[in-house]
Amino acid sequence: MRLLWAVFCPFAVGYFLSFFFRNVNALISKDLARDFALAPSDLGFLTATYLLTFAAFQLPLGVLLDRYGPRRVVATLLCVAAAGALVFARAQDFAGLSVGRALIGLGVSAGLMGALKAFTLWFPPSRLATLNGLFLAVGGLGALSATSPAEALIEPFGWRALFTGLSALTLGTAALVFFSVPEKPLPGAGEPLRVQVAVYARIFSSAGFWRIVLPLVTCLSSYQALQSLWLGPWLYDVAGASRHAVGQYLLVGALAYTAGSALFGIAADRLARHGVPRMTLFKIGFVAALAMLGLLTAQVTAALGTILFVYGFTAISMALAYPQLTGLFPHAMSARVMTACNTVNFFCAFVFQWGIGAVLRLYPVAGGNYAPAGYTAAFLVLAGLQLATLAWLLSTREKR
Repeated sequence: MRLLWAVFCPFAVGYFLSFFFRNVNALISKDLARDFALAPSDLGFLTATYLLTFAAFQLPLGVLLDRYGPRRVVATLLCVAAAGALVFARAQDFAGLSVGRALIGLGVSAGLMGALKAFTLWFPPSRLATLNGLFLAVGGLGALSATSPAEALIEPFGWRALFTGLSALTLGTAALVFFSVPEKPLPGAGEPLRVQVAVYARIFSSAGFWRIVLPLVTCLSSYQALQSLWLGPWLYDVAGASRHAVGQYLLVGALAYTAGSALFGIAADRLARHGVPRMTLFKIGFVAALAMLGLLTAQVTAALGTILFVYGFTAISMALAYPQLTGLFPHAMSARVMTACNTVNFFCAFVFQWGIGAVLRLYPVAGGNYAPAGYTAAFLVLAGLQLATLAWLLSTREKR
């Protein structure tokens, strides 16, 4: 329990904030488009700059975490996120918004990886899937808070005041991590920087790495692109939902993500002790999430809450890739392995999020609403990529 309070909880607060930042633009998308006269591709690029800087920093982040440890790295980067939130709150044009959003993405880029590195240092491998799942559930709570609860604050105070408050809260979290998390000797300490960086060639040339990462990327990156932005406009333009209803639907998705994060991690560790591979749950989640994306692509709005719940609940099963990946490489490489995976994941999420906006721009905009046919075309591309990796995934076996 002492370790949970000292190691788990401080990082969890930062991860909560990172998910709030990632998803809140889905709620304020119409406000930003109206206040700054943004085209759909502009809106997609703006929101995706979080993902771009997040992805771009993952490889250096892996080296920093393995070299200096998670406490100092995460605390320093959270200060950058606090500055980004303040820049975003005071932005007067598209450039200011983009810089603020990019700084936020950079600042929270260690939210998950820093915690997972800390878990590998302080907890036994048999508990990692459970801890990872519970930690991801905290991120789901952050996404949940970026729906109806955030709407309750935005309505009376506005989105600028919200981001000003987030800046102060993020700075306080940086202090919490720095002063609360204990230090521990790092495996591979003293290894030359050149050698640490060269490890990435070994990771990216591993077939086992790609057999796990590609399914994760096509499924989870698609979900991230939708939940953190385009699901909101889709609900407005295709389902005809009101602002309040959009907040409720996004809340359902966030609840599902939270529940799935915890339950998949706990179930994976318990079933593994009875001989059921974690890869089995990984495959089941992938297929179920793809089926739900197919229903959204077909613009099925009946039982929409159920569709969104199942989608969020099963898409997060892709996080089971992290404990499987760390089992394929030496312990001293754990942060670099996970950040290599995250680099691919978030770069693709950036491409998907921006790409959906680019596709929507090819179709006419009427009364501020994007064309339903544009959503179908964009979602079909995402579903096609997932189908392309499905056959490879089904033939994959868990290896240690």
